[in-house]
Amino acid sequence: MNFEGKQIWQHAGGEPGRSYVNICLEWGVILNGPGYAGPLPDAAEKLRADGWSARKVTDLKRFSSTMRSGDVVVLRIGTNEVHGVGEVVGSYEWHDEFGDIDGWDLQHVRRVKWLWKAEAGPKRFDAYAMKQGDATQLLDKGAVTDWLETLAPLAGIGNELLPELPRQSERTIPLSAISTYLFDHGVASASITSLMGEIGELTRIAQWYKRTKKPSEHETVAYLVVPLLRALGWTPQRMAVEWNRVDVALFERLPRRDQNLCAVVEAKKMEDSCLTAMSQALGYAKTRTECHRLIVTDGLRYGVYTRPDADEFRLYAYFNLTRLRKDYPVYRSKGACEAMLALAPEWRPGAELRLIEPSEDAA
Repeated sequence: MNFEGKQIWQHAGGEPGRSYVNICLEWGVILNGPGYAGPLPDAAEKLRADGWSARKVTDLKRFSSTMRSGDVVVLRIGTNEVHGVGEVVGSYEWHDEFGDIDGWDLQHVRRVKWLWKAEAGPKRFDAYAMKQGDATQLLDKGAVTDWLETLAPLAGIGNELLPELPRQSERTIPLSAISTYLFDHGVASASITSLMGEIGELTRIAQWYKRTKKPSEHETVAYLVVPLLRALGWTPQRMAVEWNRVDVALFERLPRRDQNLCAVVEAKKMEDSCLTAMSQALGYAKTRTECHRLIVTDGLRYGVYTRPDADEFRLYAYFNLTRLRKDYPVYRSKGACEAMLALAPEWRPGAELRLIEPSEDAA
């Protein structure tokens, strides 16, 4: 590739163990955060008032205004992995659909036309071939820039259109709508009443943990995950903690044995990656053919993977107790209503193929 006269940037697509490079490559973007304060430059003052460092604010300004259309960006994880190389297209955007990417608020967006993608794993270099620190930095000359000059762009890339981003809209859903949805789909009234009360308590506990010390994985299960599942109607007899190396095992019926296992719950410490825990949960479930749900959580965020028609597991629904939404177009997944139903004992395999929508009165 010829990069003469172009600025070359390195940009982090997350961190080792908590990557969102797939989102960047799929949607033709790079992302930065925090984005809760709104668009830049106006958000800078609020971020400073909230205690964010001058260095972080400068990083966001670099991303939003110093980076130019036509510049080259190298999408990295750590200091030695490259997952994509692309050209920046257009100007900075603030896009709320990226406000919950595995728990990160990354609404600051630049569009990128990817010229090269790592199809069979990232391109790896020696440690510190790229710089640590800020998400967006100019790339120093060295092994990575030498490699860039040897790349041939993807065939036909010049004629490709950037993916159209999801339409921004109000996706917040009230608890009353979730309650009605669960009732319409057969969840017991007593469970719904318990759940509505429990959500407020769990949110308070989680916020307390955020202000103090993050809970261990065991505390996450004991004080956040198990109470939610109990509120949804799971009994102690059908819910085993630390069963055969599974954090929480849910059973269709008794006795507790493999052929009765219907769901595996894999828990992580709060604010650790939630969705990337799917591979670990899959390891427990792949040999247990009756297991039709994989649930990954950090106690606040839940991702539910299902395998309709006995197909491979795919993300079906996601929700965040502190940001309940109708759906997540960026993940191409359902939202809080469907996720909570999929956590309930009443859910059955294939239910995701025949769900009805909440009534208009509940919206």
